[in-house]
Amino acid sequence: MFSHIMVGANNVDESKSFYDTTLATLGIPPGRLDEKGRVFYVTATGIFSISKPINGEPACFANGGTIGFAAKSPEEADAWHAAGVAAGGASCEDPPGIRQGSFGKLYLAYIRDPAGNKLCAMHRLPA
Repeated sequence: MFSHIMVGANNVDESKSFYDTTLATLGIPPGRLDEKGRVFYVTATGIFSISKPINGEPACFANGGTIGFAAKSPEEADAWHAAGVAAGGASCEDPPGIRQGSFGKLYLAYIRDPAGNKLCAMHRLPA
């Protein structure tokens, strides 16, 4: 459904360090910086990127928005969460754990990146 997701950052170097650390726990290699100062994480399932806003205004997070990353297991989601907090992110929502809903059992871990974007590592548990 998605080809790419880009988030704004006021400090691209700080955000790259954060995402290099957290995404490594999901098996994603470090981001690549392009000639315009943007960072791209390219995988077989899509592209995640970081950029200073093109309009020159400060970056801000989407209130109510969440970007979800797929985790292969609850342990991988926990490692992602711990790496994110250690890399300058902040835990948010409930602590990592199982949530039961209309989509079945999910293991979710939430953090905010240094720019305030809300992120989630999600693992779908068997029914």
